[in-house]
This record gives sequence, C-alpha cells and structure tokens, in this order.
Amino acid sequence: MALEAAGLSEASSARPARRPAGTALLTVLSLAGLVALWAVAASLADSRVLASPAAVLAAGWADTVTGELPFNLAMTLGRVAGAFVIAMVAGTAIGLAMGLRPRLNRFFDPWLILILNVPALVVIVLAYIWFGLNEAAAIGAIAVNKIPNVVVTMREGARALDPQLAEMARVYRFSALDRLRHLILPQLQPYLAAAARSGLSLIWKIALVVELLGRSNGVGFQIHLYFQLFDVAAILAYTLAFVAVMLLIEFLLVQPLEARATRWRRRPA
Repeated sequence: MALEAAGLSEASSARPARRPAGTALLTVLSLAGLVALWAVAASLADSRVLASPAAVLAAGWADTVTGELPFNLAMTLGRVAGAFVIAMVAGTAIGLAMGLRPRLNRFFDPWLILILNVPALVVIVLAYIWFGLNEAAAIGAIAVNKIPNVVVTMREGARALDPQLAEMARVYRFSALDRLRHLILPQLQPYLAAAARSGLSLIWKIALVVELLGRSNGVGFQIHLYFQLFDVAAILAYTLAFVAVMLLIEFLLVQPLEARATRWRRRPA
C-alpha cells in the first residue's frame, strides 16, 4: 500500500510538469492548422479578396524594412497603454465607491447604464468635435469607452468582499495599507484580472477606430490607407502584427502577473 501511495504521489506530482508542454504543442498544432486552412482558402479565392499567408508575410516584411510597421505599432501601443491606465484607475475607483456605498450606487446606476449604451463611435466623434483632433482627445475617447465596463466589474468585486474579514481587520487594528494589501486586493484580484484582460481586448479595437477617424498614424490609420488601395495583404499584415503583440503581452506579462498574484491560493506541496 505504501508503494502504491508513493507511486500515486509521484504520478500526480509528475502530471503538472507534462501539462504545459502538451498545452504548448496543442496550441502550435492549432495555429498550424489555422494557417493551413487559410492557405487553402487563399488558393481557391481571388488574391484581391483573400491574400495568402506568404503574401501577407511579404507585405509585413516590406513595411518593417521601411520602418512603417514598427512606427505605427508603437504609436497605437502608446495610445492603448495610456487609455488602459486611465480606464483601470478611474474605473476601479468609481466601481469600488459604488460597490461599497449602496446609496451612491442607486444614484449613479442610471448614469452607468446610459453610458454603457452610448455607441463608441459617438463618443469618439464627440471627443474630436469638442477637444480637437489631438492625442488627448484620442486617448480620452478610448478610455471613456472602457471605464464603464471596469466600473461594472469592480462594483461586483466590491460587493463580494467578505464582511467578516473586514471585521477582523477592525478588531486587530489593521492599518489602511495592511487592509488594502492583505485583505482587499487579494479578494479583488479575480475582478481586476477580468477587467484588465477584457480591457486590453476592447481598448485596442477602439483605438483602431479612433486612429481611422482622426489620427495621421497608427495601425488604424494604416488599415484605412490600405483599404483605400484595396491592399488586402497589407491590411492583414498590420492586423496580425498587432494581434501578435497583444498575444505577447498576454503570455509574457498578464498571465505571469496573474500567476504571481494568485500564488497564495495554491496549496503547499
């Protein structure tokens, strides 16, 4: 029995080590299958309708050599980063205030519902009309479109805070910093992660519309330019380049930070 238990413990401890490699292999195979399907579809379709992977790669490399692709990617990433920080800070503060104060929530809830249902295009157009075709208006319009979503998520997180833990902190006279670090942030971590992950996917899409309508650079501007030229290969090259950057941010930054933030939940070996 002891040997069986030891064998089971060794097998269970070995399983997690094999899972990442299997998951990575499955991901690579999935992407390879997608590229193969794309190549087949491109070979059957008109090149002006769907460019082949080789044509997209060539178009992206041509703009990389000239510096157009890196420059426009950097401009879009700068706008995304600025709007993301503003939206997360403002949305978290407002969401926590509404979640912790029922009267405040009842008063501002109609405002929140109204803003949530205003189309992003309207916000962008009004921002450009009111504040001009400048960077502040562009970043502000992106942030305003994301803030209500962060507010909703963080409001639910504030409502889910354990009152018994708050009472314990009061009894043991936790400082405000200790209460924030050891009680509030660990409980809010899933909600912060959800708001951040959905925020990245939403903000960069809105950023492309903002650049298309009122900026002279960025991925959105380049896509609009190549749309006028009916250059499908270049449109796909810029799209896939930005998607690749966002995937790198997800895998190299967001997921490691999330794993570090949730390490306290794991059982000791």
